[in-house]
Amino acid sequence: MAVGRNSSILQPKPLGILISTPEQKTFFIAQFILRFLAIIFTVTSISVMVTSRQSVKIFGFNIEARFYYSSANKFLVGVEAVVCAFSVLTLVLVLYYLLRRGGFQPRSYFFLFMHDMVMMLLMISGCVAATSIGYVGRYGEEHMYWQPVCNHVGRFCNKILEAPAYRGSFVGSTDFWTFVTEYIPTILKLDWN
Repeated sequence: MAVGRNSSILQPKPLGILISTPEQKTFFIAQFILRFLAIIFTVTSISVMVTSRQSVKIFGFNIEARFYYSSANKFLVGVEAVVCAFSVLTLVLVLYYLLRRGGFQPRSYFFLFMHDMVMMLLMISGCVAATSIGYVGRYGEEHMYWQPVCNHVGRFCNKILEAPAYRGSFVGSTDFWTFVTEYIPTILKLDWN
């Protein structure tokens, strides 16, 4: 039996991606890249925070600085772990909707918008809490007579405050802010009927 030109064996099978306009293609590429970057920055920040510690002797006492001695830093690591896990989940869901379901429905855009809004607010709250305690650790609080501790454990403070730990958190929250602002024009253009 001869195989004809219209045989299904020779026809390429589409993946199911319905990206018909350049705007949809840009939206998909931005979603993928920004979600992947958010995952990278949160994992980097978590790893820097968890591995940072320093021991010093002051007046014969051994003083150790670790991230989990501060509730604000523990909150930041917890928030980043949640955001990272949900970023992986939504990256998988975005790929699933585009490859198998044939694109996004208006309801999917709205749920992703709400998800990214919550993740952005979580990241900002974790960043603000950790940055405020980092500021007190570095400069102290003169009116409360809290002395700075970073002059004693400088390597620890520099690793957390000036390295990717806090910067990765801020970049991650900026990624989610970009998601939120990316959705607004898309949601406004949708036909909800």
